[in-house]
Amino acid sequence: MLFSEQLRHEGNPIFEAIFQHPFVQGIATGELHKEQLIHYVKQDYEYLNTFMRVYGLAISKSSSRKDIELFNSQITFVLNSESHPHHNFCRMADVSYEELQGFPMAPTAHHYTHHLMTVAHEGTLAEIISALLPCPWTYMDIGQRLLHEVSPKPDHPFYEWITFYGQTGHINDQFCKRLDALAQTATKEERQRMLDHFLISCQLEYKFWDMAYTLEEWPVSQEVPHP
Repeated sequence: MLFSEQLRHEGNPIFEAIFQHPFVQGIATGELHKEQLIHYVKQDYEYLNTFMRVYGLAISKSSSRKDIELFNSQITFVLNSESHPHHNFCRMADVSYEELQGFPMAPTAHHYTHHLMTVAHEGTLAEIISALLPCPWTYMDIGQRLLHEVSPKPDHPFYEWITFYGQTGHINDQFCKRLDALAQTATKEERQRMLDHFLISCQLEYKFWDMAYTLEEWPVSQEVPHP
């Protein structure tokens, strides 16, 4: 069994829970509240900013131009392509994308981004890929399953979102292939860390959907009271 296949097997219960989450099922049915879409975009915009920084740290630990090209291409993808599904949500919420940028992170987004940055600073290149992988992999899984089960037509509210992520398999394949190569020379201890990082990120992917669905905020308001 390839190491990426082992990761997928270990993470399968979380993948299934993510697909069954009411936010994801709301994408399937086209039934999500405006406030949930807005909260998701606000948080994902900031999350993806961190994701690009993690790619940058991965570049700093890369010893080959092929690896540098892989991570650099993903920065370009986030900057120039991954805004399209955000725009789909914004249209359905009747807000502009620019209105939803620059907001503080909610607890789950804060936790997730700090997890990624910690692994990026302290871990090996293989560990970084393991921590990053659940994001593209779970979104690809959602998109492909929704394409198959819903078969959305262009008039579906989230047609663009579903088709976008249902057609991003090549990104995941590239990461899995590179991770499998790195795993071959990794120590037993490093492989365990890789698995741990992967599963934590999977759990935080679930929490991210839940954060958007429940409109999660910090428990104590930090607004300065008026005198």
